[in-house]
Amino acid sequence: MKTICFDFGNSRLKAAVFNNAEFVEEIILPNDELSNIERIITIHQPQKTILSSVISHNPAIENFLEEYSLFHKLSHLTKTNFTSPVGKPETIGADRLALAAAAVHFFPNKNNLVIGLGTCITYNFINQYHQFIGGSISPGMDMRFKAMHVFTAKLPEAKAEWNFPLIGYDTKTNLQSGVLAGISFEIQGFIDAYAEKYSNFNVVLTGGYCSYFATRLKNKIFADYNFLFKGLYALSETNNG
Repeated sequence: MKTICFDFGNSRLKAAVFNNAEFVEEIILPNDELSNIERIITIHQPQKTILSSVISHNPAIENFLEEYSLFHKLSHLTKTNFTSPVGKPETIGADRLALAAAAVHFFPNKNNLVIGLGTCITYNFINQYHQFIGGSISPGMDMRFKAMHVFTAKLPEAKAEWNFPLIGYDTKTNLQSGVLAGISFEIQGFIDAYAEKYSNFNVVLTGGYCSYFATRLKNKIFADYNFLFKGLYALSETNNG
């Protein structure tokens, strides 16, 4: 049985095809025009679909998916494998719900810190009792590079180059060190703070460049680029009957 999981983020629109529980492929969508969705559905003929969206997407997409598949839109009303004892559960981003679901599905009965590297970096803590407590949000890599260019008069917009020096020797390498080493130190700092407070502790790193940042951390962590998609698949199975 095929399932297609759609993830509409701030930077990219993506879809993942699953055959039963096996991840088959990722598809990048150029935009949210209905024709792109129709093409994917026509080619893959899924029985189930699920949509996680943090943008104002084309509303016709939901009607189409509902007509041609067992469809679920991720929201605070979604049945999950965890609880959310926070003040306003309806404000939790759809992407964070999917990450929490994946953490409980793959690492049950552990204190899980799931770090999502996207437009923003999200730190999502799900305790061993399967409660999504909350976490932190900070600017992502591209946002940091862009902000230093936009909010200054003379700094250029640098790009990531992974052989950057710790001590920058010109403007570009100073910016690269500040952003890339800065993110690594930030992630490590959060991990250390959580590990000091919680035992039975597990860390998952996912999203863009997760493999790179994983190699710069001293802790043993689980890095999986497709972790959010796997969470969406688990939620589709729960909510699409």
